[in-house]
Amino acid sequence: MTHLEEDTVKLVSTGPVSEIVINRPKSLNALNADVLQGILLALEKLSTMKDVRVITITGEGEKAFVAGADIATMSGLGPRAIADYVELGQRAMRALELTAVPVIAAVNGYALGGGLELALACDIIVASRAARLGQPEVNLGVIPGFGGTQRLIQRCGVGAARRLCYTGELITADEGFTIGLVDRVVEGAELKAAVSSMANLIAQKAPLAVQKAKTVIRQSQEGNLNAGLRLEVEGFLDLFGTEDRAEGMGAFLQKREAKWQGR
Repeated sequence: MTHLEEDTVKLVSTGPVSEIVINRPKSLNALNADVLQGILLALEKLSTMKDVRVITITGEGEKAFVAGADIATMSGLGPRAIADYVELGQRAMRALELTAVPVIAAVNGYALGGGLELALACDIIVASRAARLGQPEVNLGVIPGFGGTQRLIQRCGVGAARRLCYTGELITADEGFTIGLVDRVVEGAELKAAVSSMANLIAQKAPLAVQKAKTVIRQSQEGNLNAGLRLEVEGFLDLFGTEDRAEGMGAFLQKREAKWQGR
């Protein structure tokens, strides 16, 4: 077992099937800068191991895959710091997407905001039936900032992306499967075995062929993605400077209803 970034990210296993675990269960595995850096370090380490065929990624504990960004930390950041944080998040998601081998997200609980964006950056999403998924950033006065708007369009179509980003509602894993967001739904007790089975099946195939398939499929989607990701970052940063954003995050931390002013 290899620990990275002060135990916030763990490489639980390495080999043909390697597993990354986000390890902040008390914070529902929220994505702070340490976690994002840890993901980058884990992927860098795995990229040097020639026997790696598949990577799986999940969250520690039973409640959450990743419940989102770390709002308590993010709410106090200034313009330069928040820009650095969003850019770091975009880099981490892009690194997952560009990893040579397939990456499977094992969604074992809440996958919200940045957590859903993390899953969307993976090749395959397998979810526990108890999982809940969503992009609730609108409740905080912002929009997804780690690629959610763009990758939702690619996975589910523009209609589903609009609904999830406009309403901020959470959906079940079964509904996620229906709209194409989730690739497979299993009972919670079966999640680890189901992901392991799928990963081992892929690991048994010709590795160069699997990697080339990933590259070709990804490149077919690249046309508008990079431009869209840049627009998303700019939109997020524009909103971060508004009074509504301060109110939304303050209300979240104080566990009260937000009072929107439209400014």
